[in-house]
Amino acid sequence: MRPFGILRGLLLALGLASAAVSGARAEDGYDLWLRYRPAQGSVARTIAPSADTPTLKVARAELERGLAGLTPATPTADSPSILLGTPSGSPAVAALNLPLKDLGPEGYRIRTLPDGKGNKITVIAANTDIGVLYGVFHYLRLIQTGQGVDMLDIASAPKVKRRLLNHWDNLDGTVERGYAGSSLWDWWKLPDYKDPRYVDYARANASIGINGTVLNNVNAKADSLTAPYIAKAAALADVFRPYGIKVYLSARFSAPIEIGGLKTADPLDPAVRAFWKAKADEIYQAIPDFGGFLVKANSEGQPGPQDYGRTHVDGANMLADAVAPHGGVVMWRAFVYSHEQPDDRAKQGYNEFKPFDGQFRDNVIVQVKNGAIDFQPREPFHPLFGAMPRTNLGMEFQITKEYLGFATHLVYLGPLYEETLKADTWAKGQGSTVAKVIDGRLDGRRETLMAGVANIGTDRNWSGSQFDQANWYVFGRLAWDPEASTREIAADWAKMTFSTDPRFVAPAVAMMMGSREAAVDYMTPLGLHHQMGRSHHYGPGPWVSGGPRADWTSVYYAKAGKDGIGFDRTATGSNAVAQYAPAVAARFSDLKTIDERDLLWFHHLPWTYRLKSGQTLWDGLVIHYSRGVAYVDGMERTWAGLAPYVDPERHAQVGAFLAIQRNEAQWWRDASIAYFQTFSGLPLPAGEKPPAHSLEYYEGLSFPWAPGI
Repeated sequence: MRPFGILRGLLLALGLASAAVSGARAEDGYDLWLRYRPAQGSVARTIAPSADTPTLKVARAELERGLAGLTPATPTADSPSILLGTPSGSPAVAALNLPLKDLGPEGYRIRTLPDGKGNKITVIAANTDIGVLYGVFHYLRLIQTGQGVDMLDIASAPKVKRRLLNHWDNLDGTVERGYAGSSLWDWWKLPDYKDPRYVDYARANASIGINGTVLNNVNAKADSLTAPYIAKAAALADVFRPYGIKVYLSARFSAPIEIGGLKTADPLDPAVRAFWKAKADEIYQAIPDFGGFLVKANSEGQPGPQDYGRTHVDGANMLADAVAPHGGVVMWRAFVYSHEQPDDRAKQGYNEFKPFDGQFRDNVIVQVKNGAIDFQPREPFHPLFGAMPRTNLGMEFQITKEYLGFATHLVYLGPLYEETLKADTWAKGQGSTVAKVIDGRLDGRRETLMAGVANIGTDRNWSGSQFDQANWYVFGRLAWDPEASTREIAADWAKMTFSTDPRFVAPAVAMMMGSREAAVDYMTPLGLHHQMGRSHHYGPGPWVSGGPRADWTSVYYAKAGKDGIGFDRTATGSNAVAQYAPAVAARFSDLKTIDERDLLWFHHLPWTYRLKSGQTLWDGLVIHYSRGVAYVDGMERTWAGLAPYVDPERHAQVGAFLAIQRNEAQWWRDASIAYFQTFSGLPLPAGEKPPAHSLEYYEGLSFPWAPGI
């Protein structure tokens, strides 16, 4: 063999050895957590015949696909058989008399039973076909994550009724705050061509229990409600229906003028009410299971009932009356703020909605962001949670990372979601958590909702990066059960997406669980908020000032000066704390009891204020910034060490993105310190390096083509 041939042979041998160690093959992330790669576990011997309905066909096909990939070995005689179905559709299931009544229309039971022939049978049963499909995905997840399926007795039902993705997709194919390519919806080719990817989208959502999707941006165009676009939405609804997913549309409030030929959109005008009733009838004629409307009104320039001297109740109830005969709902967003300059924008949502508690129709859900400002790296829970016991309140989380590094920063949002859901509102005493508001238990509400602003686009990996898939995944799992452990969910995702090897899972999950806190540290520590660049929200911009509204600037929120930093929301300031229950307000107001992670959200303090650590506020800020950078350093090292367990393509992409995150975390630290030091006038703590550039350098950076706007 010639020397070149010898070298080539050695390289090939080394490559094969590496592949053998990793057990991975080239991948691009398209399969998400439904990879169905070989796993240890029992092999199903047979799948019993089931009813021939669209959803049960899907369930059976998914089960066959999963088992073929996960357990390709030849079944043995003692391998369990699987029976799928509902008591009404399967005599075999009905004969088992399983306890299903309390599981509702979407719950399921998975139970292993003797088959009377000395063998075992696994039954996946539910009251409806969609419950069976959810059960199939749960069963496959057990195999994917290396859990035994020989003897099972599992019952599960969703705690939240409507579990939705909100797509901020525009009709021109762009996605507002989207960092994963163009819109998944090819409106131009619909309804005649249905991209096969729509099926995979539906599969992924059904696998985590998501049962609805709002197709278009909350900054809506009236065209979405015209006949051609209703037909396009109907085509998507046809694809999604077997997977239990209903479609919803964002409705532009001024549509009666723009597409209805009216001169007004006044919700009390009889012609306007007739327009919306006719429009609802038209939509339901095309989409019989249409979910309803999502509305953004009188916020950020969007039209709404206040344009006519009416209220949110007037607008929401008008639309609710239009869809009520068809079983639809109206999700009315509480992300509003007045045209006037406020004393504190954090108070606006509460001020506009709290007075109307009990006046909204039963099929109206007031959709509230997790915090009062706007999807910040950290916010205290929104004061409306717990404050409107006679109104259906839904949660709106952001899955796409508008304020958390877009797609290139590894930030697992599970801890953010969990932190909010576990927060205690004290509305009815201790234990009145946000989760209990959302799932209806606290106030006996039956119309419940958790919505997530989607991070999905046409990128092959769906979400712009491999780890951003985890945020879609954890949202769905938490919408099913708002009290679930996001650490356990992260472990499931890591096993299903990459490897079940404990040498991979433990460090990967640990890295994920600390990533959000690290982002808070290098972006907005100790309760700072909204310090991002103007409009695109990319990178640090604590110096942003001016423009049409003070509350669109960073200086409005930090209020940095020679005297200190922070937004006083106590009784001596805007008194936003008064919007919380007394026990919560007292904790936030008292410097002895407030958690310092919220410190500057509620207090304006001198630079020399002593933190609980004994550090000055200035030193503590700098140390937090540096701690965030150090954590990203650690993630880079951890990920580099996980190469044997991940295919080279995905490992390389994650590594490249971590390098971007490391550079940008350092940028955040240095730019923020350079700016705030002009007010503190204090030296850096011992051992802390000065910023790499001058403040003028950081202020001069420009990003006119940032994605997502």
